[in-house]
Amino acid sequence: MTAATHSTLFPRVPDSADAVLEGLDPEQRAVATALHGPVCVLAGAGTGKTRAITHRIAYGVRAGILQPSSVLAVTFTNRAAGEMRGRLRQLGAVGVQARTFHSAALRQLQYFWPKAVGGPLPRLVDRKIQLVADAAAACRIRLDRGELRDVTAEIEWSKVTQTVPADYTAATAKAGRETPRDPAEIAQLYAAYEDLKRERSVIDFEDVLLLTVAVLQDRHDIAEQVRAQYQHFVVDEYQDVSPLQQRLLELWLGDRENLCVVGDASQTIYSFTGATPDHLLDFRVRHPGATVVKLVRDYRSTPQVVRLANGLLAQAKGRAADHRLELVSQRPAGPEPVFTEYTDEPAEAEGAARRIRELIGSGVPASEIAVLFRTNSQSETYEQALADAGVPYQLRGAERFFDRPEVRNAITALRAAARFGGNDALLDDAPDLPSQVRAVLSGKGWTPQPPAGSGAVRESWESLAALVHLAQDFTAANAGATLADLVVELDERAGAQHAPTVQGVTLASLHAAKGLEWDVVFLVGVAEGMMPITYAKTDEQIEEERRLLYVGVTRAREHLHLSWALARSPGGRANRRPSRFLTGLRPGSQAVAGRAGAAGAGAVERGSWTAAATAVPEQAPRRRQRTPARCRVCGRTLTDGGEMKLMRCEDCPSDMDEGLYERLREWRGEQARRSGQPAFCVFTDKTLIAIAEAVPDDEHELARIPGVGMRKLRRYGADVLALCAGRDPAEGQDQD
Repeated sequence: MTAATHSTLFPRVPDSADAVLEGLDPEQRAVATALHGPVCVLAGAGTGKTRAITHRIAYGVRAGILQPSSVLAVTFTNRAAGEMRGRLRQLGAVGVQARTFHSAALRQLQYFWPKAVGGPLPRLVDRKIQLVADAAAACRIRLDRGELRDVTAEIEWSKVTQTVPADYTAATAKAGRETPRDPAEIAQLYAAYEDLKRERSVIDFEDVLLLTVAVLQDRHDIAEQVRAQYQHFVVDEYQDVSPLQQRLLELWLGDRENLCVVGDASQTIYSFTGATPDHLLDFRVRHPGATVVKLVRDYRSTPQVVRLANGLLAQAKGRAADHRLELVSQRPAGPEPVFTEYTDEPAEAEGAARRIRELIGSGVPASEIAVLFRTNSQSETYEQALADAGVPYQLRGAERFFDRPEVRNAITALRAAARFGGNDALLDDAPDLPSQVRAVLSGKGWTPQPPAGSGAVRESWESLAALVHLAQDFTAANAGATLADLVVELDERAGAQHAPTVQGVTLASLHAAKGLEWDVVFLVGVAEGMMPITYAKTDEQIEEERRLLYVGVTRAREHLHLSWALARSPGGRANRRPSRFLTGLRPGSQAVAGRAGAAGAGAVERGSWTAAATAVPEQAPRRRQRTPARCRVCGRTLTDGGEMKLMRCEDCPSDMDEGLYERLREWRGEQARRSGQPAFCVFTDKTLIAIAEAVPDDEHELARIPGVGMRKLRRYGADVLALCAGRDPAEGQDQD
């Protein structure tokens, strides 16, 4: 449908490297051909970022520049990793590893554990909530189901931010984090949870990353083996990396710079899990020579939807807002977004269900419609309204497609038919693959017409119908495909959790909708107290709520409906009001002054960096906001003066050149004796450590080390740089 996001389900494999580049826009092509050195892709919603990076990998492989087995592409969900593997396979780039951070780390941990530690890797627990419940019982603390979930989330946040139980209370205070219970109590539960894991010889999801980091840090031979395997890295959704994931990425990289990151700070919506866009926003600080490509051509949404999305961000504040991308729609004009106010929540749900039934009646597939809400608790009202209206639906985030009993049974039947089909009378009158699939699944509950009503029978039929549709698409792309070929495809999809489309309206939370898109989107409950949510108090939390609504808006391709209710229940007090985020955007509301300076066109910047990364050169320079100092190892915000000089936490691992440090100490002592002043007046111990860790090559690098001001740079710079280069310092450098 467009150059960026739509293609047939099983397109033909390009016949050459140059053919891989066909159909890419100029900025996407710039991404695809930037195969060396650090690359940062700032990609707005709907701009075809997955297309750009998969074509980049495929072009490199097909051109012989990248070895498939040396490429590791990482993302955040199994679905996204599965989609990436599928696209790479369709482009002829077979053998590239596309995994989640956890999947890649677990694979390495399982392989190296016997060598690094000995014995088998401890068992990985699927769900930690029972362990948290046992820890609470051991501490004699009563937790209800909601509190168990909240405490579990706090433990997960602690681990991805590399916070140990003893530091939890201080860490939450420093982060301004609201805790579900007294922080000291959660710290006690966290410690008991860790003790229980050790007693039972089990590890959890976060331990996979922590242990992999520990092995790579402690065993340089293993780290070098991993680095020899993987030479080139691609990281999708880079705005969502946690400090722990960033540390793992740095250990994979070593001192190399063959890294491509892709992200959008305006889609950062998981900070409550420890994710931070700072690594994306600081990429050119860490890699001054990086190539930066901005993707702003939106192929997903109409100009009307894009205008609303841009309007939301125009009112945003904070660091992510300073780096926002202003999207430019590439689609024909469509209908204006619809804003609707209802008396109460049931009326809002009934209104949405009625409009959805009309859309389906006019020919819009149910699978191309979504109802998105802020919290999962809102789902039940819409499930009931859709069921009453006779509209099929699926709940996103519920049981995964390939885990459903009817799907497992169907694949088992298809596998048996593929193996023994010659003796199956069902297949006698089935000349092609689609008819064979229909014949096999007819014995499992599939019928040409859907059953009446909703409920479990209808949901089961929808699952089987999705397999039938998949078989039709697979055959269209693979002439002569057999039942055995389809079973292989289904097995690969099951392993990647790459589910086919189910013919039902999608119900999903805004968080669960990230990365998805539909022709029609209903954003419901867009009222104060729900959007932003009541417990969002700080400016940072409010801005994350705004970004969450932005993600919801940008899921819509053509039709967008936003609604809110004045009261929760019929007859209740009508004291609610529309979300503040809609002020100036919905009809009848007063416009709010927007922000200027967002990039309005795609751009490529090669090997240059300025303080205002996205500023237009012709604009007057703005005063640069001071950003918090962060540990270069774990990413934690630094507040202690000594740690800020080191640019790392005191207890984070040091890569200091011990010999250089001793030479610097001896030199400092001599300088102090000459000037008759204490040694720390020359340079403090912390500054010497920072110099011995950074080993600067020139005055520019030396000046960036905290504690080295211009006066000391002029007085001592030549001596220090000589010592860093392994030479004797020049004489006579003690004059001002």
